[in-house]
Amino acid sequence: MKILIAHDPFNESKPGWFQLGRWPAHWIAAAGPLELEPRAWAFRRRFSLAVRTTVRLHVSADERYELFIDGARVGRGPERGDIEQWCFDTYDLDLAAGEHVAVVRVQWLGALAPVSQVSVRPALVVAAENLAAEVLNTGEAVWECKRLTGIAWSKPAARGYYACGAKVRIDGAAFAWGFERGEGGGWEPAVRIAQAVNASGYTEYPSGLWRLRAAQLPAMRDEPRSIGRAVHVEEVPPDATGDRPVLAAHHRSAEAPTWDALLQRDQALTIAANRRMRVVVDLGDYYCGFSEAVLSRGAGASVTVGWAEGLWENEKGWAKGNRDQLEGKLVGAIGDTFVADGKPGRRFEAPWWHAGRYLEIVVQTAGEPLTIDRLGIRETGYPHRFVAEFASSDPRLAAVVPLALRTLAMCSHETYMDCPYYEQLMYIGDTRLQALVTYVSSADDRLPRKALQTFDESRQLSGLTQSRYPTRDRQIIPPFSLWWIGMIHDYAYWRDDAAFVRARMPGVRTVLDAIGATLGADGLLSAPKGWNFQDWVPGWDAGVPIDGAAGVSGLLAWQYAWVLRQAADLEELCGEPDLARRDRALAQRVSAAASAAFWDEGRGLFADDCAKTRFSEHSQCLALLAGIDGPKRARISEGLLTQELDRTTIYFSHYLFEAYRLLGRTDRIIERMQLWFDHAANGLKTLIEMPEPTRSDCHAWGAHPVFHYHATLLGIRPASPGFATVRIEPQLGPLVRARGSMPHPQGLITVDVACENGQLTGTVELPGTVSGTWVAGGRSIALRPGRQDVGRSAGQAH
Repeated sequence: MKILIAHDPFNESKPGWFQLGRWPAHWIAAAGPLELEPRAWAFRRRFSLAVRTTVRLHVSADERYELFIDGARVGRGPERGDIEQWCFDTYDLDLAAGEHVAVVRVQWLGALAPVSQVSVRPALVVAAENLAAEVLNTGEAVWECKRLTGIAWSKPAARGYYACGAKVRIDGAAFAWGFERGEGGGWEPAVRIAQAVNASGYTEYPSGLWRLRAAQLPAMRDEPRSIGRAVHVEEVPPDATGDRPVLAAHHRSAEAPTWDALLQRDQALTIAANRRMRVVVDLGDYYCGFSEAVLSRGAGASVTVGWAEGLWENEKGWAKGNRDQLEGKLVGAIGDTFVADGKPGRRFEAPWWHAGRYLEIVVQTAGEPLTIDRLGIRETGYPHRFVAEFASSDPRLAAVVPLALRTLAMCSHETYMDCPYYEQLMYIGDTRLQALVTYVSSADDRLPRKALQTFDESRQLSGLTQSRYPTRDRQIIPPFSLWWIGMIHDYAYWRDDAAFVRARMPGVRTVLDAIGATLGADGLLSAPKGWNFQDWVPGWDAGVPIDGAAGVSGLLAWQYAWVLRQAADLEELCGEPDLARRDRALAQRVSAAASAAFWDEGRGLFADDCAKTRFSEHSQCLALLAGIDGPKRARISEGLLTQELDRTTIYFSHYLFEAYRLLGRTDRIIERMQLWFDHAANGLKTLIEMPEPTRSDCHAWGAHPVFHYHATLLGIRPASPGFATVRIEPQLGPLVRARGSMPHPQGLITVDVACENGQLTGTVELPGTVSGTWVAGGRSIALRPGRQDVGRSAGQAH
């Protein structure tokens, strides 16, 4: 099984400093000229053990691997990273005395790989800690290799930007069946290509090669699912081309139960020779999974398993309508194809996972019948364990939680992801909100930690982070670099690891300096180079506010001022009071300049541009969050609530909700939640990217209301770094009661509060040694560890 280790192996003292971190293994590859076309190989090592042994094995590959021991798969990987921090996975294998065979399938797609996949060249490394190097270690033991034939990759046709890589066609007649057991011919000795070294220990190493780091995350879920319901079955004419609309008139309802039996109970189904069938399957929920099929007979028959989030209303555009409704719509599925070789019980599996709610199964038989023994998926994703609970007097709020957490789960893998269907990339703006939802829902913070560190490692010579990482296509969104600092501030308060925060501070300072380099003598920021995306507001060019691409943007000024204040908090936490004072002074200077440049006296609002032609909720809420005070604060507070402004959409509404909290107007949060409330009625199982028509049906930045349920409505927030103390300041708005529990590093915090005759009363339970403050009705009450009533007496919790 996969385990996590807290140290890099092979970092013990060596005869010379230059050997520190050097593995007793080499990267290996197939012999012959380097071919940079999509390929898959199997590497084999036969070995024997004199006694039963628990073998600790470290494995990595470029790009992806599957590890088999004696024919059984024990893991996939490596955990995603970059060249300078290339992850290896660690397995503890309990092996009996006797003969064994280790096989590693390595896949390399190069330019056809997902955009999130970085690479040097095809290669494999394996090293055992407690066996002699010549037993299993690549480059020391004799490993054999052969190319796996019968596999072809092609770029899919997709609407819009698609970054998830090529799709596969596996031809059973040419495939190397039994490779996972080390069977078949064509095996040849592999060759050494580079010394394996640790990222943390090796001192001198050629640039551009892998520097190995231990995986930080547990194994992803790998759970077989027999699910789905055949909602449309039709026989397709052999000469039909293109995507056909789903029409009820073509549905063979009598055949649907046999497909359901196959999907749900693995009851074999046989399709006659020379037929072409199309079956649309509703999985009943949104899933991420590897497609798999077991086929018998039917030589030359093909089974294509395509995935779709929802069906399209037209050949172009994003309109999908109600996701439960299929009539007249196009599937537009993306997926993989398996071709039978006529033998019984052939098991096919896609080498990479897909996402969606619907499957489109297209079966084309040849001259003999095909039997499908199994057609299902192996569900994958990060093994979240959500422990939070929330309920209130408005049941609509709690109804959003399953959709939000399902969305977060589907966007959590070896990294967070913006969306699992189109991009599978980890963006800072998305990830900050995903991490906040994780903090209030799960005690496991390994994925947020990895995200923070990964973005830190993405920083460029300019000082800015990349907007998304890992990736082989560089993209810079300067506002996202600032949100990364906000994300560190979140972690510093919601979790307890000051050393981890301190390690991020050099990056915090370089980001602030990079943005500050555009600061003019007047205290205003000029637009930094890059895509200055803020929100998908209709009328904004590619999500960039007026003057955000080239000019002076009010949004960026207020964002910078706010983040400077958060950075000052971090500097104080890390024992740097002088740097904290510097950041606060600069924040004050930037705020004063923005207040003068963007203020419109007539409207009582801050404009987005110096010419004062555009006004948005974004500028007002960022000014509030940046700490604007005095008469202008009162006026923008009123204007934010009453005037017509460019409105925040799903993503940026998180910051609007934060501003509503400052104003004590959580009633407005619930009013703006209507978009979320409408999801279920529109047939959605997860949360969409933007207001309809939307591209992505599964975008976890929309899960942020779950954070606000706990942190804003119930008012549970850290009062000091490391969540050492808590401040609970409920703002129920129109609610008459709310109850919830959420994880804290020491256990669960539970709050049950009701509004009775205008007074908040209820109970609070704090875990471990946590103390804090209850704030309500203009009064503060000390909270102690354990359970206590609040609001029932004049001055004490009891």
